[in-house]
Amino acid sequence: MARGGSQHWSSGESDGRPEEQTTEDTGDKMVKETQYYDILGVKPSASPEEIKKAYRKLALKYHPDKNPDEGEKFKLISQAYEVLSDPKKREIYDQGGEQAIKEGGSGSPSFSSPMDIFDMFFGGGGRMARERRGKNVVHQLSVTLEDLYNGVTKKLALQKNVICEKCEGVGGKKGSVEKCPVCKGRGMQIHIQQIGPGMVQQIQTMCIECKGQGERINPKDRCESCNGAKVIREKKIIEVHVEKGMKDGQKILFHGEGDQEPELEPGDVIIVLDQKDHSVFQRRGHDLIMKMKIQLSEALCGFKKTIKTLDDRVLVITSKSGEVIKHGDLKCVRNEGMPIYKSPLEKGILIIQFLVIFPEKHWLPQDKLSQLEALLPPRQKVRITEDMDQVELKEFNPNEQNWRQHREAYEEDDDGPRAGVQCQTA
Repeated sequence: MARGGSQHWSSGESDGRPEEQTTEDTGDKMVKETQYYDILGVKPSASPEEIKKAYRKLALKYHPDKNPDEGEKFKLISQAYEVLSDPKKREIYDQGGEQAIKEGGSGSPSFSSPMDIFDMFFGGGGRMARERRGKNVVHQLSVTLEDLYNGVTKKLALQKNVICEKCEGVGGKKGSVEKCPVCKGRGMQIHIQQIGPGMVQQIQTMCIECKGQGERINPKDRCESCNGAKVIREKKIIEVHVEKGMKDGQKILFHGEGDQEPELEPGDVIIVLDQKDHSVFQRRGHDLIMKMKIQLSEALCGFKKTIKTLDDRVLVITSKSGEVIKHGDLKCVRNEGMPIYKSPLEKGILIIQFLVIFPEKHWLPQDKLSQLEALLPPRQKVRITEDMDQVELKEFNPNEQNWRQHREAYEEDDDGPRAGVQCQTA
């Protein structure tokens, strides 16, 4: 947006936005706008050397290779430098602001991308040294926990654009491609709309005539194979090697296997692993977690249990003689967790949470209870006085209305251990 009216001057302190102030005779340079100067963090009176130094510092800091999320910032920095480093463009900008540059002033910008400016400034050789690339294609691949434990190779069928062989990516007969007369090859159309007194808005839209291509082909001269699209859709099978220890959400890169487009380096195909839930094991980092149900007799007197591993081995778990396993206790087995990625001979730990199953009602005849009690630790004796109220226990129905309203406060969380686990035995 360009503003009309009063001129602007800069104090040299920048917040990234032009600052409107009344003109004062401070000895500083008078300019229409300060936005480009603010982006580079220099005063409008800055020398070419100061502008060059400021650009070099910011370009290195916000380069996409160093800060991939700062692409827009890098673009603004390069745009500002392109104008202010050219004496003629800088003079036009100082007098008429950004709008004067956009309306043609001394011609459209000579660089097609910020990378061209960066490469020329730092000796990278411009466009020849850094080719433009097509978009990356992302696909999800569903895998099981067994796949991530053992490793697996899966075939994935992809649909991708490839350059048409018949017209060699031209789109039609040789010489039939012409620059779009509507957008003059830019692929975009710019509309100026007045939104208030002395204020206009610039709207950029895709050219309807060429659909953003910047060129057009006479229908009768179009390639029969691709109908002028320059590319055709093709099915490709790729083999995805899932290595031992890979994780849910991990990415596997296939360089240059993305959609092809004339004069562009193909993008990449990125496979994202999507792990299905497992019926027995949960994964946390390099460790596996499972729940094991045991009877009360096993919790008190010991047990032997078997576990089928993710690679179809069988582990025999034995509790120590005389050891009591409490409900919710955690034990672990070393080196039976997940293989560690790139070091598959090393593994994490297997964590077992024990759930003790108590007997059903009336499982023992009344005349046998005294024998059982004699074997168990003594009960806690309670001294009862006359001023105490004795009550009777009843069965609880969780479907009662009051309970349904407040059950969140009473539910027990048995999803597994929350904190760190101390491995006691193997």
